[in-house]
Formats: sequence, structure tokens, C-alpha cells
Amino acid sequence: MERAVYDSGERYRLIAERAADAIWTVDINMRPTYVGSSITRLLGYSVQEAMAKPMKEIFTPPSFKLAMKVLKEELRIENREHKDLARSRTLDLELIRKDGSIIPVEVSYTFLRDAQARPIEILAIARDISERKRVQEESRQSTERLIRAMEHAIQAMAIIVEMRDPYTAGHQQRVTQLACAIAMQMGLSEEQVSGLRLAGLIHDIGKVRVPAEILTNPDGLSEPEFMMIKAHPQLGYEILKGIDFPWPVAQIVLQHHERMNGSGYPSGLAGEDIIIEARILAVADVVEAMASHRPYRAALGIDKALEEISQNMGVLYDSRVVNACLKLFKRKGFKFEKDKKIGTPLISIYPGAVHS
Repeated sequence: MERAVYDSGERYRLIAERAADAIWTVDINMRPTYVGSSITRLLGYSVQEAMAKPMKEIFTPPSFKLAMKVLKEELRIENREHKDLARSRTLDLELIRKDGSIIPVEVSYTFLRDAQARPIEILAIARDISERKRVQEESRQSTERLIRAMEHAIQAMAIIVEMRDPYTAGHQQRVTQLACAIAMQMGLSEEQVSGLRLAGLIHDIGKVRVPAEILTNPDGLSEPEFMMIKAHPQLGYEILKGIDFPWPVAQIVLQHHERMNGSGYPSGLAGEDIIIEARILAVADVVEAMASHRPYRAALGIDKALEEISQNMGVLYDSRVVNACLKLFKRKGFKFEKDKKIGTPLISIYPGAVHS
């Protein structure tokens, strides 16, 4: 029996010491009670050095703060009547090696319990994830390069539209500024704002299929000419639908003239059938268009534009979008950045447009 006990203990000792991951245990006060020899490969400390080292000095300050926060959460769970005694938590943390360098690790925690199932120690298993982080960073940089290239392509499309319609030069840019500010005010995600920004920059791309003399006609439009203008969302969609954007850019462009009561075009969509980005773009488009000069009329001004969306809130325009837009102008002092150049790769989004 003694031999069996010794063999069993030796077996588990070998497992702990030969494991590729670092294994250690600490008491509830985060004092080390056991450290496996694999700690030397991970952090460069001997077992004796690691045992004598306070855990606070092994973690980077943010990681130690997070580890203590998780420990407090887990101890609160212990007070519950029904709890999973075998539960564990996994965190991405940073540890400080003996030479002072920082190493990213994935640490799995679980409680070791006494005969009454009370937690008496914490078992921690740490895995070096430096290679994983390196690959993730390379992937992030590659994605950023692709997005920058996509943005430059979008900018080129925007330039083509505005070269053919000089009276509305900068229109798409200003609409984008306001649309993104509204989206941020409403608390849309960063992903949604990114997609909206690209769609805004080329929301009138379909006008490249409309004769320039119609776009710049100072005498107003005939019914057939107006019908040609109204086709631009569908034409824009046809241009963009084959591009594999990570956002619904083509759908936003297609729907930006739809209205909440179904009176818009080209599909007569209504309410929630219109995606939120398109509802935002619709309001921004109307406000900028009314506030700016057109070949067939003088600028009507911001006040008239805000009056238009206020009167038709909930009828033509989404109420939440209108309220966010009004708040930007009346309480946060939003102004269009008139000196913005269409060739600027990244659009600065109005800094005052924070969600509240």
C-alpha cells in the first residue's frame, strides 16, 4: 500500500513537472503553495524563486487587478446555494519574466476544495500564447491594410460622382459627417459606424448613370428626368452589390431614400424593414441637401432642414434618428466641416457626438 501511494504521488509529480504549461497553486490570499518546474521555462524563475515571489510581482499591474477582481467574483459565487463546484475561469493575462520582459499567457483557474467542498486553494495553469498573439496582430494589421485600400477605392468612387455634379461637391462627405455623428449619438457599434461611413461616402454613386446635364439643370426637372434621378439608389446598388464588403454597404445605398411610412423609393419599404443605417443616412441626406445650395434653388438653411425632419418625425423619418440629429445641432453645436477634402482617406467623426 505504501508503495502504491508513493507510485501514485510520483506519477502526479511527474505529470505536473513535465507538463508544457506552468502549474501552480496559491492559497485564497494569493500566496504560492506549489509551483511546478515548468515555471522556469515560462518565466525564467527557479521553483524556489517562484515560491518566494509575491504573485503581485509576477503579474503586470492591470493583470493582477483583473485576477483579483475575478477572485472576488468567484468568492461571491461561493455564497450562493446552488453553484458549480467544478467551475473554472480562463483569462488572458500578462506576466513579468525574470528578465523583466512581458509574456502573454492564457491562465485557467479553478478552486481546490476540502472535504466540506470549501475552497482552500486556487489551481492555476498558465499557457504561453505569444505565438497566438503574434498571429492575431498580423491578422489585425492585414485587415487594417485591406480596409485602408477599400477606403481609398471608396474615395475614388466618391470623386467620380462629385466631378460629374460640381454643384453638390462635398455633399456625400458632409452627409457622412452627420450620419456618423448621429450613429455615435445613438450608440451604434463601431462596426455599424464603419459601414455607414463607407456607404455615406458613395451613397449617390448611382448618379454616374444619370446624364450630367440632368444633374446640373438649373431650371428644375421634368417628370421623366426626375424618374431618372430616382433610379440612382437602385443603380448604386447594382454597382456595389458584387463587392464583398464586411458591412451592408450596398443595402444602405439602396435604401437611403426609403421612408418610414412606405412612401420612399425604390422599393417602398417601411418601418423596421429599412435597416437602421439607411434610416440614419436618410435623415443626414435630407438635412445636408436642404441646408446647401442646389442648381435649381438657393440653400434653405439648417433651421428649415431641422424643421422638415421635426415635422415628419415618425412619418417619413425614424423618430430616434431625428431626436439624435436635433440633439447634435441644438445641444451639442454640430457643424459641417466645410473645408474637408474628399480625398482624405479617413473621415474625422464629430467629437461631440457621444452617446448619452
